[in-house]
Amino acid sequence: MANKWEATPFKSPTARVTALGSAHAGLHHWIHQRVTALANIPLVLWAVWSALTMAAAGGNYDIIRGFFAQPVNAVLMILFLTSIFYHAALGLQVVIEDYFHGGKSKLFLLIAVKLGLFALGLASVFSVLKLAL
Repeated sequence: MANKWEATPFKSPTARVTALGSAHAGLHHWIHQRVTALANIPLVLWAVWSALTMAAAGGNYDIIRGFFAQPVNAVLMILFLTSIFYHAALGLQVVIEDYFHGGKSKLFLLIAVKLGLFALGLASVFSVLKLAL
């Protein structure tokens, strides 16, 4: 028996692709990827400037803690971390969906990447909050 997407003399091309997935479902994902990419531009520039400023000031624990004690710096770092980890999750999801074709291994990788990046992001935000408070 032929699979739904395989060509047979009795199926038209439209019948072969019907119910295999929505053709417009990726728009939401694409928009989120572009918005996070745009948000990352000023946030990365701020993060690099912050790292250079702290390194020039000596870069010890007290200087870093004092830097993050300022609410603006703590909020910008949390926005930076959230945006970076979310953007990474979106990008890795696309890579896994495009290049892994096994059903169970693809699902396992997608779940592992999402949970791993969520855990790393949460730990990073917790670290900033611990420095800030």
